[in-house]
Amino acid sequence: MKRSVLYIEDNEKIGSWVKEELEQRGFSVQWLLSGEGAEQEVDQHEIVILDIMLPGLDGFTVGKRLKKAAPAVPILLLSARTSIDDKVDGLQFADDYLTKPFHTDELVARLEVLIRRSGERTHSERISLGHHIEVDPEGQMVLNKHTGEEIILTGKQHQILMYFLRHPNQVLPKEQIYEAIWEEAYITGDKTLMVHIRRLRQKLERNPDSPEIIETLKGIGYRVKL
Repeated sequence: MKRSVLYIEDNEKIGSWVKEELEQRGFSVQWLLSGEGAEQEVDQHEIVILDIMLPGLDGFTVGKRLKKAAPAVPILLLSARTSIDDKVDGLQFADDYLTKPFHTDELVARLEVLIRRSGERTHSERISLGHHIEVDPEGQMVLNKHTGEEIILTGKQHQILMYFLRHPNQVLPKEQIYEAIWEEAYITGDKTLMVHIRRLRQKLERNPDSPEIIETLKGIGYRVKL
């Protein structure tokens, strides 16, 4: 089975060369010239190759959005920049960093390592919540362990749950959660997050009126204990 790559690169000469090289080595490559629409494609792939210098949204912004949309999909950054600051900033969300120019042998070697590590995590990490909920390793499915049935979440419910799981055992202010999920400033008194939390509890908790998974810390925010 071919390993699937989402490749985001605006330089057509470099892009066509990398795509051809990877396909000759057994990869399936979806090549995008910008980050527009990448969030809708990322979970269909095993790995992302992302160039930092892109038209419109820069690679740092695109990378952060992709990691938020699909936390389990590794990202390999490509850049002609060599500064330590750029590497440090990139590795806040990316899994590896490769400086241009590069040899395709090194690119393929790094891809293989990242895919293998991702696969190891996929098979080993299953997240249990309470006594009856299990989230699959890639965060794409939520299951009731007792019945084996999948619990279907809306997009925002899924994003909220994944945000909690990326910050386990931490008390998260409601303002922080709202601004991370909706990407806009929280307005005091807004009930949007509270409504989504209540509906999420209805799907996850054995007794939504006495939640065991999503705790409320009155006047502060919420916490999920693992």
